[in-house]
Amino acid sequence: MGPKTANKAYLQALDVYGFDKYETVILASLVTGDPLLLIGEAGTGKTFLLNSLSEALGLEHRHYNASLISFDDLVGFPYPDPEKCGVKFLETPATVWGAESVLVDEISRCKPEHQNRLFSLIHERRVQGIALSRLRYRWAAMNPCSADQSAFGDYAGSEPLDQALADRFALFVPAASWPGLSEEDRIRIADPSGEGKPADDQGRLRGVLEKWQAEFKEMLPNAPHAVVAYVAAAVTALNNAKVAISPRRSRFLARSLLASMVLAGEIKQPLFRSILACSIPHVAWGVHVKPEVVAAAHRLAWEATMLTGDKAWVHRFHLEKSLSKKMGMLLGRCPSPDAGTQAVSEFLMDEKPERAGAFAFALYPAALKGLGTVGAEGVNDLGKLAMPIMEVDAEISWQERSCDTGSRHPDFVRLAFVVNKLGGARQARAKQFFYWCLAQKIVLNDPAGIEQEINQCVELVAQHLQPGQSGP
Repeated sequence: MGPKTANKAYLQALDVYGFDKYETVILASLVTGDPLLLIGEAGTGKTFLLNSLSEALGLEHRHYNASLISFDDLVGFPYPDPEKCGVKFLETPATVWGAESVLVDEISRCKPEHQNRLFSLIHERRVQGIALSRLRYRWAAMNPCSADQSAFGDYAGSEPLDQALADRFALFVPAASWPGLSEEDRIRIADPSGEGKPADDQGRLRGVLEKWQAEFKEMLPNAPHAVVAYVAAAVTALNNAKVAISPRRSRFLARSLLASMVLAGEIKQPLFRSILACSIPHVAWGVHVKPEVVAAAHRLAWEATMLTGDKAWVHRFHLEKSLSKKMGMLLGRCPSPDAGTQAVSEFLMDEKPERAGAFAFALYPAALKGLGTVGAEGVNDLGKLAMPIMEVDAEISWQERSCDTGSRHPDFVRLAFVVNKLGGARQARAKQFFYWCLAQKIVLNDPAGIEQEINQCVELVAQHLQPGQSGP
């Protein structure tokens, strides 16, 4: 290895600039072989980067402009095979059959019928149902798009990708425009002396990539539990924040994180956050996910899976959305009264009033009896919220409410509809809780749903109580 490339980053050694921030993400995609999509304005080096990678790795490469391509360009011209009574394709140097890497440029300007045909290429390495046995890398590039096409001026022709197609890409890497480049990169990019030079790093990337891929394949069968747990927690947190992430994408994310570990030699928090941010597919169909939402999901997942002791348990508690599952964690898996107190106090403070009230209402009687591994301070916090609900005389209060002018109020009508379907102790609990909500002027969007959650919590508490004890 000559001195010219020995100390350079891998992309800089190929005279590719402006992608330093995402170099590890891009290299991780080379390790996994999962599809990669670059998104950026015209002239930001997307195509140059991917073509340079194929050249440096010595790949049989195909570069297609999706806005112009016809299906015949991709597969060749069909003709009957007289020996096998089927159809063969007349290949040209541009057809995809012998390719090791494929770049679908301007994929967001692709005609819908061609976008559908590219689906199996990106997803399965297949065309017309025929496997592309040599194909290692599937790459694509596009300009920014928007669900509102009037919002992007020069890029109005860049259509949002079909969500099913976008979800087949593992990573989405942004390309920096001029304002986002460092001063050094601006000078290097503007220098015309590199025009037309081959991407030659003297085999440096190609040699080390084989080693990385071998390590990745060795790691796959026994992925570290912390990585898989991080993925499950992060995907849960994003879905809870209304950022829909598919189960398929969780597998992509885990593979990319494992590759980042191979590259770094260890688990590194900044890399995990960067990989997670580049795994959100919504940008490909023009939906902006706020960075703070992704950062919060990363923080929750990291602290819940990479930390130890009480603090890790508390974060797992907050990550869980279901009230009954939170209850189960307190009843069966809480490591200490301090952890239980912290979890309960933070939940009651941060949660919506109706959900906090429902949880306290179901847990407080059992917590008074010492059930749930909650310290005295936590029990006190539960009582402050639960006692006003438990002190409601359900039958009298509900009867008075049904007889006064409030009976014509739409909130009472909706709640009464739920209550009248119930019976016994469950109906009495519902009357207490709903009356409290009416008194507190809390509007319930899904009264049947929250009543069901309360009942599930109470049933769970009952399973843990000793004979002769009772819940709310």
